[in-house]
This record gives sequence, C-alpha cells and structure tokens, in this order.
Amino acid sequence: MNARKLLLVLSLFVLIGCDGPSDGGGGKGVDGPKEKVRYSALAAKIKGLDPMNVSDVYSSGVGSNFYECLYEYHYLKRPYEIGPLLAVEMPTYSEDGLTITIPIRQDVFFHNDECFKPDGEGRQLVAEDFIYSWKRLAYLKNTSKNWWIIEDRIVGMDEFRAATKEISKKEMDYSQEVEGLKAIDKFTLQIKLRKQVPDIEYRLAHLPLAAVPREAVEFYGDKLMNHPVGTGAFLLKEWIRGSKLTLVRNPNYREVLYPSEGEAGDKEKGLLADAGKRLPLLDKAVIRVIEEDQPYWLTFMNKETDYAGIPKDNFGSVINEQRDLTGDMQEKGISLIKWPEPTTFWIGFNMEDPVIGKNLPLRQALNAAFNKKKYIELFTNNRAIAARGPLPPTVAEYNPDLNSPYTQYDPELAKKKIKEAEAVHGGPLPKLTMLLPGTDTTSVQMGQFYVRNFKAVGLDVEFDAMDFPAMQEKVNTKSAQMWAMGWIMDWPDSENMLSLWYGPNEAPGNNGMNYKNPEFDALHKKIAVMRDGEERRQLLRKMEQIVVDDLPCIFASHRQNFLLKYNWFKNHKPHVYGYGLLKFHNVDAKLRFEKTGR
Repeated sequence: MNARKLLLVLSLFVLIGCDGPSDGGGGKGVDGPKEKVRYSALAAKIKGLDPMNVSDVYSSGVGSNFYECLYEYHYLKRPYEIGPLLAVEMPTYSEDGLTITIPIRQDVFFHNDECFKPDGEGRQLVAEDFIYSWKRLAYLKNTSKNWWIIEDRIVGMDEFRAATKEISKKEMDYSQEVEGLKAIDKFTLQIKLRKQVPDIEYRLAHLPLAAVPREAVEFYGDKLMNHPVGTGAFLLKEWIRGSKLTLVRNPNYREVLYPSEGEAGDKEKGLLADAGKRLPLLDKAVIRVIEEDQPYWLTFMNKETDYAGIPKDNFGSVINEQRDLTGDMQEKGISLIKWPEPTTFWIGFNMEDPVIGKNLPLRQALNAAFNKKKYIELFTNNRAIAARGPLPPTVAEYNPDLNSPYTQYDPELAKKKIKEAEAVHGGPLPKLTMLLPGTDTTSVQMGQFYVRNFKAVGLDVEFDAMDFPAMQEKVNTKSAQMWAMGWIMDWPDSENMLSLWYGPNEAPGNNGMNYKNPEFDALHKKIAVMRDGEERRQLLRKMEQIVVDDLPCIFASHRQNFLLKYNWFKNHKPHVYGYGLLKFHNVDAKLRFEKTGR
C-alpha cells in the first residue's frame, strides 16, 4: 500500500477498495454494456501517483495499476509467493550473496504519452530506467518518503545521496555513477549490496522501486504526481481531484496471462475461471472518493459499486450474531469475505515534541487512559483485537503474552502518572492537540471518544480533523503532536512493521514518530541481515518490548477485514501485500445489467 509503505487511517473500510465507484456509463448497448467496467469507492483522497513519494494505501492501490516493479506477488497462491513481473526470472546471486543480476523483459513499453518526443509513442523499458528511478529516491531535495527502502543497502547509493545535498533540482545530474547499480547491457541490471539483504526480493516488488521514465519526469516536473507514465495494464483517463478517477485498459500492454493455479479451493470459488486469459480483463475502472460512511454505504446498496466494506452504523443490519451475512443480504446476490490483516493502528506521538517526547510518564498516562475495548466495540463492531504492541497476530513473532501495565485501560494509574508527568514538565501540563485523518462523521466521533477518555483522567486534549493528505504532510514535516494512524505491512516480515521505529527512518521517512532508541536501532541493524530463524524471532520480540517500554504511541488495534461483493464482481481474492491487482479483476457485465439496468 507500501512495502508499500502504506499508512492507514482509522477508517473501517480504508483497505477495502484501493480503486473506486460509479458514474453510470460503461457504454451500454441494446443488450447491455459493451464494456467491462468495475466500480468501487475510496474512503480518502489520493495525494499523488509518483512512486517516489507514494506512501499510503490509497495512492498505492491506484498507482500500482500504472507503474510496475521487477517482481510481484502471485495473485492466488498462499503462502505468498514472489515471481517475475518486469524481470525475466528471479534474481541470480553471487556466491557471497552480495551481487544480484536481473535480466529485464524486452517486450515492455511505457505508456504512450506526449512526454515521448516526437510522436508520443512509449519507448521500450531498459535496465537504466530502474537505476534512474532509484536515484530519484536517493536525491535529497526530492525528500522521498521511501528512501528507507534502499538506504544503507546498495554500494555507493548513500554516498550518492550525500553528494546531492547542495545540488538544486535544476542542476541535478542523475548520470553520476553509483558503484552498486549498473546496466551490464541494455536489458540486464546488476545490483551490488553493502551487506546481506534477506528481504531484497520483497523490496524489489514494492511500488516505490517501480520504473519511471526520465522523459516523464523532465516533461512534467513536480506535476508528475498527476500524470502517471508507467508500464502497467491501465492508463489514467480522468482524475477529478478529491472526487473521481477513471482508469482505462492499456491497449499496448504486453502479453500477461491470468494464473492457471492457486491454492486449494480457488477453483471451487470460481477464481480459476479466467485461467490463461490475457490481462487485463476489464476495459475500465471508475473510482470515486466518498469520505462519509453513509453516502459510501448507500452507493453500494444502490448497486452503484461492486464491493464495499461495512461502516460501523450498518454492521448490525447486515451481519448476524454468528458473524455471517444475513439472509436478506444473500438474497440480494451479495457475499461476505473475511480475512485478518497484518495491520496495527495507533495514536502516534511526535518524540521530538517538547511536551510529549521527553515525558515518559505523560505517554504512560495517555496509554492507560485509552479504553481499547470500548473503542473496538464502538468503532469496529468488534472486528479487531486490542493491540499489545506493534506486531499483529498474523506474524510468527506475535507475542500473546506481551504486556505492560500502561497498555491496559487503567484510569487510576493514568491519574497517578499525570502527577509524575507534571513533575517532569515542571508544572501543569498544557493542552495537547491530536490530528485525525478525515473530516467525516465517524472521524469526528472518534475524536470525541479520544477526548472523553483523556478528559476523564484530567488530561486536556483537543482534536483537529483534516483530510488524510493534509495530516500526512504535518506528520512528514514533524509539525504534528499526536495523530491517529496505522500501518499495513508491506511484506510478510516483522522487520517491516518494526522499521517504523528505526531511528534513521525519521520523518519524512516511515518513522513519523521520530522515535530513537540506540538499543533498538542496533538490534534493527542486526536482524536486517539475518535469515529467518529462532534467534532472529527472539530478537524481533525483544525489539517489540523495547518499543512497548518507551511508548512512542498508543497501540490501539489489529483489524479483521469484512468485504461485501455483488455476485457479478469476479476474481476478487484478498491480497494483503500485492498491488496492481486491478488487472486480475473481472465483471459479468451481462449479469450486472440484468440486475441493475446498467
């Protein structure tokens, strides 16, 4: 979302559709639609589509349909399996594991676009495109949120970054060589690593490392975020900021086929009905942004979107006591899909803030004042479990016995810690400000709930609700004090979640809390080069305990996702790590026309 470093808001349906709803249309004929169109909705605005700075689930979900990486996750197989996308095959490694060689496909072309002179015909992808794209992440004045993905991993890249400190964007020369990145020939990329990087293939499948053509960057400049030019299966036809995006099939997309194998049960679920067919299967996807719960829900119930999450106020009317879909909803041709997500939600603290950052008793009081059980009941309909720490129960390192007296709801303990916090502060505590990602009714209700929790123990906290991109900007510039946010893991390794507290990843990197602990950082460096095993797992748990002891945030919850879909929406399979999934989706346009008249 991001691996995708994907920041999540505390919305109940934030991850359900990373692509968007209906404007009618679809090119109807006498017998029904002439086009296959998928309609869906997003719960927040898209900030931008330049892979260099894509760092949230919404932008990643949309942007990954335009841009592609060397590798991708298999759409159907579980456990998750990485395979070639723009690469011909999986990497080959030198004997010491520090030199990687990757052959690039020769049938890949960038989208046709006016940035390609003189005729606008997209040129062929070459190995140099990856070198250029990754240097963009490294250039300091680009202030990429995703530098952490390659930092301290490629020979010469950190030195390249340091050398760009005083170079203006106008004078920046991306032709400067980096020892660890070479195009051996036009279609062969060589990467030299500074150290062992066991998760390098996960990183190479992450959207920020997608290929971006130099022509597009130079032609569009800072406006590239609005004009995606990649190699993906879809083109951006229309983007009405904050309202709607329309994606259309890339007519020049190379031959890529729908998978012919998956896991047990996929065939019975109809997930292999399109096996061997050329992708993409859709002609178009229409994506609207609907930030309020009830308009979002009504759009789905009016059959204007093909799938949706369930807002908290509608949960009881569609899910029965057995946590299954009611008969009435089933009769409408709707089915329910449930799956646990590798997510953690929290209220973050800026550890550089002079009030909160240096006052551990205050952070302990804030934690003890927060009623997680009530929060989960009110705002998730118990579609979540209370978080003990950063690691979700989907990972092997999850510790059900992890405990701290301050991460349990204890108002009396909170009041006691406030007195200690005042002593540390040197007097009465000032009013604290908490940012919320959204101006919708649910976000405001959440803000009121947080404030009541804190007020009950004597803490004066106010909340400021704003749209998600605006809040991200405040976090990235270290100008937020407290904020509600979360993370879905980019790849299936606990290090990815814990990287959010690694000191060098401070804002604008993914350590938005600007947390720094020398012991934690040293352990992070150690486990980053270790293969999976019991020793590494124990070190990961130790790192988690360090974070829980320091409390740079309030750990709130880990979520289980509930998705509703109409029976004309085909090939949907929950995929918590993959992006660029739109190319696998399909719709039965004739059935939808029979049921909806459109």
